[in-house]
Amino acid sequence: MWGLCKGSGSRPYQTVVDLADPAGPAYKCSCPSRKFPCKHALGLLLLWAGDDGSVPASAEVPGWAHEWLTGRRERTENKQPRSEGGSGTGVADPEAARRRAERRAERVTAGATELEQRLADLLRSGLAAAEQAGYGAWDETAARMVDAQAPGLASQVRELGAIPASGAGWPARLLEECALLHLLDQAWLRRDRLPDALAATVRSRLGLPATADGAPVRDHWLVLAQYDTVDPKLTTRRTWLHGAATGGTRLLLSYGAAGRAPELSLPVGLALDAELSAYPGAGQSRSALGERFAAPAPAAFRPRGTTTAEAAARYGEALRDDPWLDAVPVTLDRVVPVPDGDLWQLADAEADSALPLTRTARSRPGLWRLVALSGGAPVTVFGECGHRGFTPLTAWPEHSGEAVTLC
Repeated sequence: MWGLCKGSGSRPYQTVVDLADPAGPAYKCSCPSRKFPCKHALGLLLLWAGDDGSVPASAEVPGWAHEWLTGRRERTENKQPRSEGGSGTGVADPEAARRRAERRAERVTAGATELEQRLADLLRSGLAAAEQAGYGAWDETAARMVDAQAPGLASQVRELGAIPASGAGWPARLLEECALLHLLDQAWLRRDRLPDALAATVRSRLGLPATADGAPVRDHWLVLAQYDTVDPKLTTRRTWLHGAATGGTRLLLSYGAAGRAPELSLPVGLALDAELSAYPGAGQSRSALGERFAAPAPAAFRPRGTTTAEAAARYGEALRDDPWLDAVPVTLDRVVPVPDGDLWQLADAEADSALPLTRTARSRPGLWRLVALSGGAPVTVFGECGHRGFTPLTAWPEHSGEAVTLC
């Protein structure tokens, strides 16, 4: 079934419902609602269930409904195992996969173009209008980016909506984030002119799927830190690993449904004999965990530390490869947590430099564990260093002792 429903905008919403799939009904609507099914799809079903002729028994399928139905049937068929030759695994049709990728790219391009227009309207009317408009306009724009299959854009738009209520100096922060979002839009619209590695980074920032196609690297990987971030729909677990032989620091991401912890859980402070494969992209540290050759075991090594000045320089260098990078993994050697008025910072024990702690770090109980561990003496601290400051995640006493988790 399909139909047009007049909403608050000038164009009616395009609603289509597929009841022919044995696995259950499916719905599609061009409205910005994040409820599934939306009220327009439910209204169409009510009209059809009334059996009073409101929904004709036969009609020519419009192009927008036919495109969605055809794409959905193709996706369903590609998920089915192959029956020819007695194989139960099957291989997806590469031509169908190419067509799906092209259709998604077209949707993302349409979403990026629309977002560019909305950013231009915001700057034309002045940033002060953002404070008066409230969060609703940003939420509606984020929903449009979800419809465009660009979850990365949607996430960043939602963050924009929270900035006007973030306290003094919010106009400057809003302008900075709008500029970064504009840069990401333009990078996607001109992706054919970018180097392959940077184009892969842009796709990652937009939330497009990617596979860890790097060559597997076997090493003893020290589990440096592990923590979860939670939003209404998803729990994301970030696990940092450091290679004993390679010297590199890599990131594992795992996900769980809202209210559920991700399955992957590694013990901080132990080492893992395993293979990691890197994801594509310039300046990206994300990897996928491959084969494990032994159970986690105690480790006698730590990552090599650096100074606070070198840590800030390292973040600056990383921005050349990924301008949207929030932070880089850094181990600080011989630093002391000291108060700085109402704030805190990590000061080098032997140099006149320091890094401020982020607001997130100052609100965690781990800050007081770090202060207690230090007791005024230098410690080694691993964490994330970015434009908002340093977030400590794990610490070690200067000479001996086990890792202390701060997150």
